[in-house]
Amino acid sequence: MPLAPSVAVPRAAFNALPLYIALFCLLWSFAFVAGKIGVTDCPPLILLAARFSLAGVLILGISALRSEKWDLSWHDIAVFALLGVANNALYLGLGYIGLQTVSAGLGGLIVSANPVFTAILAALLLGEAMTWRKVTGLLLGIAGVTFIVWHRMSVGLDDWHGILFTLASLASIVAGTILFKVLAPKGSLWIGNGIQNIAGGLAVMPFAFTLSSLSDIVPSARLAGAFAFLVFGGSILAYLLWFHLLKVCGATAASAYHFLMPPLGMLFAFLVLGEHVEFRDLLGIIPVALGIYLVTRPAAAGQSS
Repeated sequence: MPLAPSVAVPRAAFNALPLYIALFCLLWSFAFVAGKIGVTDCPPLILLAARFSLAGVLILGISALRSEKWDLSWHDIAVFALLGVANNALYLGLGYIGLQTVSAGLGGLIVSANPVFTAILAALLLGEAMTWRKVTGLLLGIAGVTFIVWHRMSVGLDDWHGILFTLASLASIVAGTILFKVLAPKGSLWIGNGIQNIAGGLAVMPFAFTLSSLSDIVPSARLAGAFAFLVFGGSILAYLLWFHLLKVCGATAASAYHFLMPPLGMLFAFLVLGEHVEFRDLLGIIPVALGIYLVTRPAAAGQSS
């Protein structure tokens, strides 16, 4: 008996997920390169204040023009605003300060450890099981990142001050991921992303104009191109995909896609910025990727692993 035509609907819906994942990984990893270009010609906090503010206005403006229903409660609005501070202001603010003295490739690598630390906190706060695989993965991830950071510092490729800011950036995105799952805001992710960007812009703005000046900006075509990508490809599309993956896949599984960021980030940095990549850097990616695989691989049925 032939299959009913209705089975094609869930299959088509399921097949869209790999496309979302691939697009998210490409956008997220290239954002480190665009960010590196941006902070070269513009103070990082001014760049971010403008990026968040424009993205938030565009998102909420498009929603108003389309007469979209505002289905967020005051609790949801407050949660998205809090996520804007963690995922935008702190994560990208600290990360962009770090990018001034750290290569785009290394910045992407450090942040790629997100899945490992997210899995550990998810076990502690969200009740996800802690297994020997997750412990082993955590140790491998830390070892891989430490190996590359130590090597690049020893040969003078990256500054330790920038590395500390990037590590703080990592802590912020991990906290934001856990907060999203714990607080579980309802309603439109599109409108929620607009609120998040507005909140991030408001949080960064006082520091941006206190610590830097508009006269420090060096207008250039590459700055305009980087800014356009960061607004449309980063703050709008990539974050919308990220929250969608968090809802569909869960905190641990969604964070696992960050294991693709180190090779993609280093590749884009090499192709666009001409950043130097050594064989030792590539070796360090192996334990990071293996650690993330161990942390996020689901146990076989009937096994506690």
